[in-house]
Amino acid sequence: MPELPPYWLRDNCPCAECRDPRSGQKLFQIAELSEDLTVAAQCELNGNLEVLWSDGHRSRYPLAWLAETADGDGRTEADKRLWVAADFARGIPEADWEAYLADPAEQASVLAAVQRSGFAVLRGVPTAEGKVCEVAGSFGYVRTTTYGELFDVRVEPDPNNLAFTNAAITPHTDNPYRDPVPTLQLLHCLENSATGGDSGLVDGFQAAAILREESPADFAVLTRTPVPFVFRDRRTELRADRPLIDVDPLGRIREVRFNNRSTGTLRTNGLHAFYAAYRRFAAITLRPELRLTFRLGPGDCLVFDNTRLLHARTAFQQDGHRHLQGCYADLDGLHSTLAVLHRRTAALDAIAELFAGRGAGEYLGEAVTTAEHMLQAAAAAEAAQAPEHLVAAALLHDIGHFHGALHGRDLMRGQDNRHSDSGADWLAQWFGPEVTEPVRLHVAAKRYLCAVEPDYRERLSEASEYTLEVQGGPMGDAEAAAFAALPGAVDAVAVRRWDDEAKTAGATTPDFEHYRPLLASLMK
Repeated sequence: MPELPPYWLRDNCPCAECRDPRSGQKLFQIAELSEDLTVAAQCELNGNLEVLWSDGHRSRYPLAWLAETADGDGRTEADKRLWVAADFARGIPEADWEAYLADPAEQASVLAAVQRSGFAVLRGVPTAEGKVCEVAGSFGYVRTTTYGELFDVRVEPDPNNLAFTNAAITPHTDNPYRDPVPTLQLLHCLENSATGGDSGLVDGFQAAAILREESPADFAVLTRTPVPFVFRDRRTELRADRPLIDVDPLGRIREVRFNNRSTGTLRTNGLHAFYAAYRRFAAITLRPELRLTFRLGPGDCLVFDNTRLLHARTAFQQDGHRHLQGCYADLDGLHSTLAVLHRRTAALDAIAELFAGRGAGEYLGEAVTTAEHMLQAAAAAEAAQAPEHLVAAALLHDIGHFHGALHGRDLMRGQDNRHSDSGADWLAQWFGPEVTEPVRLHVAAKRYLCAVEPDYRERLSEASEYTLEVQGGPMGDAEAAAFAALPGAVDAVAVRRWDDEAKTAGATTPDFEHYRPLLASLMK
C-alpha cells in the first residue's frame, strides 16, 4: 500500500472518538491535531490497516475503503453517458408508474437513467392536476419559482413566455436567468390531441463535447465568457451571468445554459470571438442526429436534467388540446434518493449473504442452522401479526454472532460474545432503534424472564440453558425491575419468546427474500 499523508489518514479516522456514530460527522477540528503528528506503528490485520499515532490515538481503516478510487458528485461529463438520437433506436428509458412506486429496484433504474443519460419517462401517471408534484416528491422536493409550485404548459391568451403559445420551441434549457438554476424539470402530459407538439431532447453535454473536439478555441471562449440571462415581466426581474458551458476545476463539462430567448445584451471585450463560438455551438445543437424526438401521451411524465439536456417542441395546430403540467426539482434530491437506494440494496445483499453463507452453518448446539433459526423466529412473529419492526428484529436478532469481536463459537466455549450488542450496533447503520433495541435487549430478556417467570427456565433448550449461565444467569430483583422499566423491554421480551420457539428441525418458513421488502421499508 502506498504511503498515505498522516493528516489525511487521521482526518478520516472512523472511530467513535473522532466521528459521531449516528451522523458520521467529525468531532474534532483539523487544527486540533498536533503539529508533529506521525504514524508510530502500523500493520494490516483481518482486512484492516491498524495505526498507532504519535499522540497515542489508535485508528482502524478497512483496506477495501482505502483502496477506493476518487469519485465526484455525479454532475460532470465523467459520470454521464453522452448520446445521440440513434443511441435510443430500441427505446428510451421508461418505466410504469405503479411499478416504480412498488419496486425499489425499478425506482433505482429510473433515477439512474436520469443521472446517467439525463432523462426518463414514467408511463401511466394518473392524469390528475398536480400529480407532477407527487412524481417530484417521490425522489426529492419541488422547487417553487415565480411560475408557482407547478405550471401549465398550454396556449394562454396573454403569454409571458413563448412556451405558452403553439409556436415551435428550439432546443433550450429552462430558467437560465436563475441563480441557482433549477437542475431538474418534470413535464406531465394531461392531454395531447393536437396535430404536432412533439417533444425533443438534445444532449447538451454531447453538443459541448463536439464543440470542444471540432473547435477547442471556441469551446474555451464559451467556458470563460459570462452571458447575461434575463427574464422580465410585470412582476419579475431576474438575471444571472453565467457561461454557456460551465466546467469544473478539472475542465470537465458540468453545466450547460442555453436559451436564446433569455440571452441579454453582452457588453464585454471579445464580442467577435464570442459570437463566432456562440453561432458554432448553436448550429451543433440543431444537428438532426443529436435531436431525439418523441411524443408524450396522456399519463406520460418526462423527468430530465435541466443543466444538461436541451428540450424542444415542434409547433402544433389548435385543432385539439395540448396540456402539460410541469414543475422543477433538483438533482441533489434525486442523487440522494438513488444513493440511499443503492446503499439499502448493498446492505440487504450483505444481510442476505449471511443467511446464505455463514448463517447456513451450525447454530450453537441446536438442531437448526442460524439462518433457519432466525427465519423461524420471523415466521413466528408474522404468525402473531406483530408490527413490521418486530418481525425485522426477530429475523435479525442473532446477526451479531457474525459481527462481533467474538463469534458464536466463543459463546459455546464459555466466553460471552455479547452478540446482542454487536448485532444491534452493526444493524444501526441502516435501522432505527425500533429494530435495533429489541435485538440489543433480547439476551437480557431471557435473563429477565428466568427471574420473573418460574416455569420459563424449565422450557429452555439444553444449549440455551448453557448460554444463559455464560451470559450472566437470571437477573436479580433490582436488575429485573430496571430492565422492565426500559422503553424497549416489552418488544425485547416478544422477540425473546419467538427466539425460543425457533428451534424446530425441518420447519417450513419463508426464505430471506420474502422479508427483503419489509426490511427495505424500515431502513433509514
